[in-house]
Amino acid sequence: MNVSQLNNNEYASFYEGYIKMLNNIELLEALNNSFKDILKIANSISEEKSNYRYAKDKWTLKELFQHLIDTERIMCYRALRFSRNDKTQINGFDEDWYVKNADCNHRNFKTIVEELSLVRKSSILMFQSFTNEMLTRTGNANGDTISVRALGFIISGHLMHHTKIIKERYL
Repeated sequence: MNVSQLNNNEYASFYEGYIKMLNNIELLEALNNSFKDILKIANSISEEKSNYRYAKDKWTLKELFQHLIDTERIMCYRALRFSRNDKTQINGFDEDWYVKNADCNHRNFKTIVEELSLVRKSSILMFQSFTNEMLTRTGNANGDTISVRALGFIISGHLMHHTKIIKERYL
């Protein structure tokens, strides 16, 4: 399934930027490739550097990586429910509240990176398991209709978005 096959009615306009970051790519390729870039960067970040924030009220690198983990888990949960034809509306989440309450700055950065790696591997396996029919199923999250396949592409684009921010503002 290619990102070019997505219709803009399969996701909220809020996610348009994430989708546009993915140039004519297959879903599983997007999930794999987006992770390779951030893993290279993560492996170059020292424990000391992982506590860096580029401005007073911005997240540390540890917090940013925890945000990536939390968001991917939430998006995968949505994809799983919708793939199973669960039509229950799912509420949104406040990313800043999640980061604040994760209290991850005491953690070792390498374990956070390892957790992100395992979450991504699990995500890839889950999306591999979906049939084409499952990928086109939709549900309602945060008041908007979204398809399973759009969630996979959003997961990839979200990671690429934050990879860009890390390169521009943290390194």
